[in-house]
Amino acid sequence: MKSYIEERAVEIANYIIQNNATVRQAAKKYGISKSTVHKDCTERLAQVNPTLAADVRKVLDVNKSERHIRGGLATKEKYLHLEYR
Repeated sequence: MKSYIEERAVEIANYIIQNNATVRQAAKKYGISKSTVHKDCTERLAQVNPTLAADVRKVLDVNKSERHIRGGLATKEKYLHLEYR
């Protein structure tokens, strides 16, 4: 694996842990796809830094368990701001 990919994976992992960020938030911040963030954090990081990979996995698992709640809140917000005629 190329060194810049390893560095990116570590940097993204640290961002996710420090900010309790979602994969989408990290992808937007670094200007890369969600797939790349996910692959960096789950596969590549495990080879580079297994301890950091385990910490990121905890945050990602919490985010995954809460995503149905976030989706419901987003839908609620959407319909609160619509004007009915």
